[in-house]
Amino acid sequence: MKAIQSLLSFNAGYVDTAGFLALHGLFTTHVTGNFVTFGAALALGTTGVLAKLLALPLFCVVIMLMRLLRLSLPVMLGAQFALLATGAALAMRFGPFPDGDALLALAVGAALVAAMAIQNATHRTHLAAVPATTVMTLTTTQVMVDLADIIRGADAKTKAAARRRFSTMVPGIVCFALGCFAAAWAYASFREACFLAPPVVALAVLIIERIGSREPAVGSV
Repeated sequence: MKAIQSLLSFNAGYVDTAGFLALHGLFTTHVTGNFVTFGAALALGTTGVLAKLLALPLFCVVIMLMRLLRLSLPVMLGAQFALLATGAALAMRFGPFPDGDALLALAVGAALVAAMAIQNATHRTHLAAVPATTVMTLTTTQVMVDLADIIRGADAKTKAAARRRFSTMVPGIVCFALGCFAAAWAYASFREACFLAPPVVALAVLIIERIGSREPAVGSV
């Protein structure tokens, strides 16, 4: 499970950064951030207004659809892989996108937003015991709270709980940050080809999940 958490966190940071760079400031993971970039685009007269306006409704519809369909974890991970692969194929074939509101740019953004919506839905429905792998603001807040409890000498029970959370949350934050840095480097070096990495990572997550599901439980015969 730790490997899945780390890979999903890496992909979230990577996809968000790559989408932001390639699609004129579109947040594909931190979709509420598009409220800010939407306002900025209106004020500055820059492109990508429609893409930012549509991102949150699309995100919400995909999450609701995932919940209504009650899909299994491997099916959801497979759907995310397919969407990331579609986004990569479109970006490499038709990019770069000087107009962020052009139809093909919207298609790439929609595929990436839908993929990350599935990751968020996956966390809520199948991986609730794992720390969040997408937006890291609340996770970072909890890490700082736990660190303060560890430092100030709280009671043994509180400190033990804080250490457990700290050890599970920090790797996710680190992997998310690494994904951001990796995407920035990959976009600067390879432009739209940078989108090849997320479906590869998503496929690795799916394979790890399938292997883990086949392993016998401890004590089984």
